Amino acid sequence: MRIEHIAMYVADLEAAKDFFTNYLGGTPNDGYHNPNTNFRSYFISFDDGARLELMNKNDIDEMEKSLNRTGYIHIAFSVGSKERVDELTARFRADGYEVVSGPRTTGDGYYESCIVGIEGNQIEITV
Repeated sequence: MRIEHIAMYVADLEAAKDFFTNYLGGTPNDGYHNPNTNFRSYFISFDDGARLELMNKNDIDEMEKSLNRTGYIHIAFSVGSKERVDELTARFRADGYEVVSGPRTTGDGYYESCIVGIEGNQIEITV
């Protein structure tokens, strides 16, 4: 069994699509729009087959996203090397994203950094 995709609602669909394609190398599909419900989405595909569905519709609740809460907390992206983790973290920092931790080696042996990405969602960058 494998996870087929992960989905997230976003307020700004185009900005979220650009974030995951420009920073993390995803490839978007052409998008989907249901005119009856005004639901819109993109599937973003990554090199190893993982997919992220970005969704938007008019009546979604915008809730505060505390970094310490129950439920899904972050999406982790493996970028292949410590150097790439460092480079991408520096790029996020330079572009104004909050770096929550790292780059560092964690107690369980991961080399990673965590940033607060698009719309307050935490993104982990790891080897």
